Parts: sequence; structure tokens; C-alpha cells
Amino acid sequence: MFHYEIQLRQAELIREAETERLARQVRKARGAARRRAKDAEGRVSSADDRFTRAA
Repeated sequence: MFHYEIQLRQAELIREAETERLARQVRKARGAARRRAKDAEGRVSSADDRFTRAA
């Protein structure tokens, strides 16, 4: 009985690890897609154009 419980727990941990791994991959893919979409738009203004010099 004890050996069976260990096997059940091991299988549960493996499923949890796979779920976490998949969630991490999804987050990474979404971040990469967001960066690609942002880069495709390009900059509206350069960093120098944002601020004017004080008199």
C-alpha cells in the first residue's frame, strides 16, 4: 500500500511539473510575441526629442 501511495505522489508531482513547465513556456512565448509586436511598430521619437533644453 505504501509503495502504491509513493507512486501516486510521484505521478502527481510529474504532472504538476509538466503543468508548470508548460505555463512557463506560454509566458515566455507571450512575452516574445509582445516584444516582436512592439519592435515592429518602431519608435515614434528618439530619446533626444523627448526633452527640450532649459533656457
